[in-house]
Amino acid sequence: MIKVGIVGGTGYTGVELLRLLVRHPDVELEVITSRSEAGRPVADLFPNLRGYTDLAFTVPDEEALAACDLVFFATPNGIAMQQVPGLLAAGVWVIDLAADFRIKDIETWQQWYGMEHACPELVEEAVYGLPELYREEIAGARLVANPGCYPTAVTLGFLPLLESGQSVLKGLVADCKSGVSGAGRGANSAMLMAETGESFKAYAVPGHRHLPEIRQNLSRALNRPVELTFVPHLLPMIRGIHATLYVTLEGDPDLQQLYESRYAGEPFVDVMPSGSHPETRSVRGANQCRIAVHRPQEGDTAVVLSVIDNLVKGAAGQAVQNMNLMFGLPEVRGLELVGLLP
Repeated sequence: MIKVGIVGGTGYTGVELLRLLVRHPDVELEVITSRSEAGRPVADLFPNLRGYTDLAFTVPDEEALAACDLVFFATPNGIAMQQVPGLLAAGVWVIDLAADFRIKDIETWQQWYGMEHACPELVEEAVYGLPELYREEIAGARLVANPGCYPTAVTLGFLPLLESGQSVLKGLVADCKSGVSGAGRGANSAMLMAETGESFKAYAVPGHRHLPEIRQNLSRALNRPVELTFVPHLLPMIRGIHATLYVTLEGDPDLQQLYESRYAGEPFVDVMPSGSHPETRSVRGANQCRIAVHRPQEGDTAVVLSVIDNLVKGAAGQAVQNMNLMFGLPEVRGLELVGLLP
């Protein structure tokens, strides 16, 4: 059994990790930390877990975490980098669900996240946890940077066309929409039902923190710079990301064949039949990315539709997928989930 600890167990990604791990056949939950809820039984805060775990939240304790085989950080940005060096030195493997180790250029990271990095020497070692790109590297890693939700949907949507060389690498557009859970569980008046209901808006148009991460993903995959315009929007729903991606084509590629070939055998990427329009509700609660590709009026623009649950394939589910790879387990273990309908 893999002895697992979770640092930051009270946020949306933390409880989603708990939901997945309490049913994972190879995991034994040892520690769940929360300074604000220390001493409180997990099931009191999250009644959906009643009967699945008897653990209570505890304050972070280095000795208890060091006794784990793997520690997940489901914490705000800037927390994991303070504790990861000590855990790695103790032989503990780490998956960080925040952004501390995602961006390889330290100056870029510090610019976008507004703080000095505490352990820049570990950033280069950290493996970016997108299995569809870095499966072999993840399998040999002791430190994994779990991708952001927008970067997961956008990268998987763009990748086949960019890798094929049949697209123009200038003027890429990612027009993305997210549910309110993407903003986290903290108190925020802008996320109140009365503020988000019956409304729809763009935000962070001048620049979103996930922009350099997406650019890095696409540029590293192609080994050359990629220009991208990324505009996120907030939808009045709880879960889900819908990414509508625009690519100018070169030549006359068979788009359906291109995407089906690239993701053949990928357990968590579903390329839908030609003409499909994937819905966020079809992946709600599941570790799945559903993709459809269109070429309106047979013109020179491809439109790619990519949907995920931001808390599962966009966060906790992908983290469990990475854990499975790190420990040599079947990649789908504990993740054979069906989306929730209605």
